[in-house]
Amino acid sequence: MNLDQFTRDEGQLARRYEYDDATVMAVDFGTEATDASVDVVDDTVIIVVADDQYEIDLPDSVEDAHTFMKNGVLTVELEDER
Repeated sequence: MNLDQFTRDEGQLARRYEYDDATVMAVDFGTEATDASVDVVDDTVIIVVADDQYEIDLPDSVEDAHTFMKNGVLTVELEDER
């Protein structure tokens, strides 16, 4: 699912920031998610929080994605194709 579907279906707070050469997405999973793990496989961000797994599809125009999780907030930095 894409970010809009994810936030609507799962009820997470998320923001998207657009820059000239990149996009940054931030998703707040709350303080319970401090031990969550995140990985990018192909064009999908996979987040595991306790026994739950979430998947967010990346846009087709993304050339590279970097992810990290801190204090329950997932940050995905997307570099667009040039």
